[in-house]
Order: sequence, then structure tokens, then C-alpha cells
Amino acid sequence: MSTETKPEINQDTVFETVIGLEVHAQLLTNTKAFAPVKAEYGGHPNTQVSPLCLGHPGTLPVLNENLVKYIIKMGLATKCEIAPKSIFARKNYFYPDLPKGYQISQFDTPICFDGHIDVILEDGVEKRIGITRIHMEEDAGKSIHDQDPYNTLVDLNRAGTPLIEIVSEPDMRSPQEAYAYLTRIKQIVQYLEVCDGNMEEGSLRCDANVSIRPVGQKELGTRTEIKNLNSFRNVERALAYEVERQKQLILNGGKVVQQTLLWDANRLETRQLRSKEEAHDYRYFPEPDLPPVVVTSEMLSEIKSSLPEMPDVRKARLMEELGLPEQDAHLITEDRYLADFFESLYKESGNAKQSANLILSEVKRVLNERSMEIREFPVTTSRLAGLIKLRDGDKISSSAMQSIFNEMLEGDASAEEVANAKNLLQVSDTGFLEPIIEQVMTDNPDEVNRYREGKKGLMGFFVGQVMKQTKGKANPKMVSSMVQKKLEDQE
Repeated sequence: MSTETKPEINQDTVFETVIGLEVHAQLLTNTKAFAPVKAEYGGHPNTQVSPLCLGHPGTLPVLNENLVKYIIKMGLATKCEIAPKSIFARKNYFYPDLPKGYQISQFDTPICFDGHIDVILEDGVEKRIGITRIHMEEDAGKSIHDQDPYNTLVDLNRAGTPLIEIVSEPDMRSPQEAYAYLTRIKQIVQYLEVCDGNMEEGSLRCDANVSIRPVGQKELGTRTEIKNLNSFRNVERALAYEVERQKQLILNGGKVVQQTLLWDANRLETRQLRSKEEAHDYRYFPEPDLPPVVVTSEMLSEIKSSLPEMPDVRKARLMEELGLPEQDAHLITEDRYLADFFESLYKESGNAKQSANLILSEVKRVLNERSMEIREFPVTTSRLAGLIKLRDGDKISSSAMQSIFNEMLEGDASAEEVANAKNLLQVSDTGFLEPIIEQVMTDNPDEVNRYREGKKGLMGFFVGQVMKQTKGKANPKMVSSMVQKKLEDQE
């Protein structure tokens, strides 16, 4: 049997990065995975618990049906095979925030397996990333280290919250590809409405496995696992740092050790947490208190029929039905809730293009500046639709539209109320404009003669003079039309 000859390592060696991600998504069920207790973010510590969450002897788990439905939705959306029969397992380890001393999970029989998702990279190239498995499990509680100088505090509100773990193949070759994959996962769970995708609140969490190997080598290098990744950018930063650390270690004659690392977002570096566990360290065995999960063909058909319109389909529809440019449709449909916001706005305003322009320029600017989600945006779509209608009706200028938008962010007034209060409505009254235009032409006879001799570019001069006389309140389109008619009628 032949064995691979490893290339010699020297300072000129070019390395290839190999990345796999394990993404935990906290599901939006009303109750926990195996107990009828509220499963929601927040709340006073240790108020959303039950005897089962606390690990009391004699308590028995009962499976939340929605946990199964939600994971099957995710499996179908990622082109996974769905196992007709799968079982739960006990994963044994001790943490202060895991009272039972084990976690109910799945091991060698996951419910979803052999899937993939396609991501679009920055250069526009599409790449397929394999999904090894998606399995069900329960969350642990939360250890809090920064509220007491002497003790670690434990909050068990999160204990038992339903999770799905999405395990990728080691198909990613750069931190940027990992970022694109994670963004795509967030998009899918949001569209399916199985998870809100909020990394800051911990409802979407990511552990990253990373290794490097000389280009051309088939055998994988020794990997490390990075935990404590609480934002998309931190995933990218941590992977970039760890790739460089491993590279420098190998080039200087060292060896990468398999271990679990923490990402320190303040110091922008990884540090050791513990040696990396293997499956045998957890002493997996079948969960004796839960029966196998059986997925019937009828159940699968019902869930398939309930799947929502996915982002690629929605993007194509917005381009075909509303005439949006591809880039606009892509940016709008990246986020499920932003796409919902857009669809509500264009239906109320009657103008899809203006709705897209307002969202992609002004609304997204505010979201970025204030670090907020679209669901937190302070102006409703009905109020924004009123602003678009004012612009469509030539009642305000483009600069006035921006001014009104900024004012609407700070209060509850409608666009028209703001426009009236700030005296920003354009004058379209011909009776008001006509004597002003007459006076401008009387005051500028030379320009009138030059225009009639063929200097049509002077139209801008006349319009500018009228706008000056009306302090910018005249409707420029109407002024231009009235000036042109008057000049040409008198030729």
C-alpha cells in the first residue's frame, strides 16, 4: 500500500488553508427541547427553568415536535438527506451550567446528512460547500464570570433550549469563504424562520476548525478549534490570525498541537482553552428515555409544502416582476427582514424603484451608523411610503426628501407634516409662478435675446433665477416647462 510523501517544509513553502465550521442555531420554538418551559432570550436569571433543566432525579424528557419540524426544514433547504429514523444520544461531560452532567444530542445517527449550500464569493465565483450533518441537541446554561470578583455565577435559563448543529465539510479555503458560508447560513435560518440569526445574543454561534498544509499535500494538517466567536467579523479575524500563527509555527520548526482555543476579541489573538476532545471523551451512548425519531413520507411532504420562498427565488422575482437591477435585488434579499421591509414599502408607496433606492441609501446608512437591525428601525413603512409619494408627486425636491427623512428618524410626524413645518413643499401653483417668471425675463432682456438666437443652454439660467426668487420652493420641472413655453411663444 503506497503512502503519501510529504513535501519538505522551507521558507518558500506555500500553504493551503482548510476550514470547517460547526454552527449552532438556537431555534425559535416557544418552549424548550424536552420540557414545557419558555425558551426565549432574556428574563431574570434562573426563572425559565424546570426540574428537568435542573437535573433533578426522576425527571423524563418529552420531545418538542417543533424541534423536529424545524431541523427538517433546515435539512431540506440545504439539500440534505433526511433519515427516516434517527436516535438521540447522551453526550457526557461536566460543566457548572450543565446540571444533568450530560447533554441530549445526536451522535452516529443524525436526522439530516450529506447536504450542501452554494455561496457567492467576493469575485463573483460560486462555490459549493458540503454539509456533513445537521443534528438536534439541547443547549447548556450560561456561566457568568464578570459580575462577581470571587465567584462564577450560573444562569440556567438557556439550559434545554433547542439547538441544531450544522457541521460543514472542511471545504473552505480562506477566512473570506468561511464568512460567506456563515452569512449564507444566517440567511437560510432567517428565511425559514427557525432562528433569528443574532450572533450577539448567542442564537447563532460558531466554532471553527482550522488547519494548514503545503499546497499539493492531500493529508490534512493538525487542526485547532476556535471558540467564543460572537460576530461574523470575529470569525474572519480569528481564522486569519490562527492561519498565520500555524504558518509561523511550522516555518520555525514547531508543530501544531490539536487543542481548543478561545478568541480574545480585545487583544485580537487566540489563546489555549484546553486540549481538543475526541468523540470517545464524551462517552456517547443512546438516550434511554427518548424513543427514535421517525420521519414518515407524509410528514416530509407536509414540511416541504410549508417551505417559504427562499432568497434566490425571491431575488429572481424582484428582478422579473419589479424590474430591480440584479445588485439591488441581491442586497435587498440578503436579509429576510430587510426584504420583508422592502416589499411592505413598495406595496404601500406604489414605487418599487424609489423604495429600493431609499432603503439601500438612507435606511441602510442609518442601520450601519446605529448598529441596529431593520426590525429596530424607528420609521414604519407607511410613514416612509408617505415620503416617497411626496417625491413622486413632485411636491418635494430630492434634497428636501433627505432632510425630511432625517427629521422623521427623531419623531412620529408624517412626511407631509415635516415638510409643512420646515416649509419644504415645492410650489406648483402656476398663478404664483407666472408673474415671477415674467419679472425674471423683464430683468434679463439680453439673456432672452441670446436664448432666442439659439443659446438654449441659458434655460438653466432662467430656472436658477426663478428658484432664487422663490427661495428654492418652486417646482423646478414646472418652472422649466413654463419658462420654455413663454420664451418660445414670444419668438
